[in-house]
Amino acid sequence: MNARAAFACVVLSALFAISGVHAQTFPSKPIRLVVPFPPGGVTDPVARMVGEKVGQSIGRSIVVDNRPGGAGIIGAQIARQSAPDGYTLFMGHSGTHTVNPHLYASLPYDPVRDFQPITLMMSTSHVLVVPESSPARTVADLVSLARSRPEGLTYASQGVGAGGHLLGEMLAARTLARLQHVPYKGSASALLDLLSGRVDLFFDAVITSAPHVKAGKLRALATASPRRARVLPEVPTMAEAGYPGIELDFWFALFAPAGTPQEVVRRLHDEFVKALDSPDVAARFTEQGLDIVTSSPEELRALIQADTQRLGRIVREARVKIE
Repeated sequence: MNARAAFACVVLSALFAISGVHAQTFPSKPIRLVVPFPPGGVTDPVARMVGEKVGQSIGRSIVVDNRPGGAGIIGAQIARQSAPDGYTLFMGHSGTHTVNPHLYASLPYDPVRDFQPITLMMSTSHVLVVPESSPARTVADLVSLARSRPEGLTYASQGVGAGGHLLGEMLAARTLARLQHVPYKGSASALLDLLSGRVDLFFDAVITSAPHVKAGKLRALATASPRRARVLPEVPTMAEAGYPGIELDFWFALFAPAGTPQEVVRRLHDEFVKALDSPDVAARFTEQGLDIVTSSPEELRALIQADTQRLGRIVREARVKIE
């Protein structure tokens, strides 16, 4: 063995040793979980619920850091720039990792190169809701109403490129109804304006709208999913309402900055999957209409690749553009 090869072996051995020591001592301090939406939306309660469970298991706090704005870009950028040591995680979703590349000519992060997938966490369906005071009692009523008004109707979304935006554009393209997009920074603020009647309709996640539907403050017209929501079993799907193909389930997943040691990735994967599979967390998810879906890092990476193509086609067909 020549001197150069021997030196390379020494360096690699040292790196493996350092990695092994890091994995054995991880975690030695609180872990930050960046959530790219404000408190009160879909991701925030999920992040806090699961983070609390993981924190109890590892003996370290999981601190949720809400960084809303820019269709998830602000939070993704913060996570991307963090040290790849396992102490900063990112709760990404279909939008941040598969839709944004089709909406923006230039992203400040690369969904594939800049992130290490850890596991899927859940998926959620959307439900088309209107204020209880709305005259629309079916999707057909809503479409007719939008066509009858010169100014059309306004529809809220969780932000540009979010599920509510894509579904609103799909409904407008399919029915030729006049719908004006009003983007918000997450579900919470959009729901406030919907409840007060300042906007006319909203494709919202079931988890955040179902309580208002059950309280009689909102009316659910249809779920934008291939199946009815467990928490709203009486609400038809868009296909059952006469509008097949207007459906979109969004997934949420856990990521670390690229370069995070594989031993740390495996530890985080095992801890979060264990928390998601625990009976109490599973029960709370089910009550809120969420589907727990976990995966290996490799399976999550494959899903991102497949959905980048699938959702890119939806973006193009819906003619969604960043203004």
